[in-house]
Amino acid sequence: MSIFDLFKQIESQSAPAVTGPPEYIIAGLGNIGDKYRGTRHNAGFMMIDAFAEQHGAKFGKHQFKSNTAMAEVNGVRVLLLKPDTYMNLSGQAVQEAMQFYQIPAEKVIVIYDDINLGVGELRIRQKGSDGGHNGMKNIIYLTGADTFPRIRVGIGQKPHPDYDLAAWVLSAFSAEELQKLSESAKTVCEALKLMLEGRTDLAMNRYNTGKQKKQKPPKPEQEAAPCE
Repeated sequence: MSIFDLFKQIESQSAPAVTGPPEYIIAGLGNIGDKYRGTRHNAGFMMIDAFAEQHGAKFGKHQFKSNTAMAEVNGVRVLLLKPDTYMNLSGQAVQEAMQFYQIPAEKVIVIYDDINLGVGELRIRQKGSDGGHNGMKNIIYLTGADTFPRIRVGIGQKPHPDYDLAAWVLSAFSAEELQKLSESAKTVCEALKLMLEGRTDLAMNRYNTGKQKKQKPPKPEQEAAPCE
């Protein structure tokens, strides 16, 4: 069973069209294309897909170098972004949407994968550095801000230190790992509701799980273009 089949278990509801400009942006990071579908580096896509499904939002409008959808969550209008760029250019999409709607970094929530967390573990933060993640690095570089609330989704450490990083993050999850991610998706949906209410501190206290285990940063030659 794929992660997308598992997400079908999340209760969804039809929603009327959202009118008016968004008050928040949620960006889920990943790589476009069927060959990257369901891979570890696409955990951000998986989580935002689950959130969209829960709130009856339909992706399909292409703007801001992204596949987008609009949702209304407890009265808050939200633009959902899945950048059409590769991971290392995610900032292009986020910056364009922010500038168009004049939304500050503090109201842009970014969801992305983290190899320093166990599969399905979550770390929510108000702001911070890129932590070595090249999608977040590009967002911070192009916007000049690091005050993005973010949810990091654990995808597991490499099996051993010599394992190629690009091969690892572009590998598929096991069935057991997909089950963990399905449960994490439900938690992410709940955390996002709190964050959209401005209660990120509560989301951190309630939903942060696991301990981050630092790995050595990858050597430049280990990084394949889609992973950067």
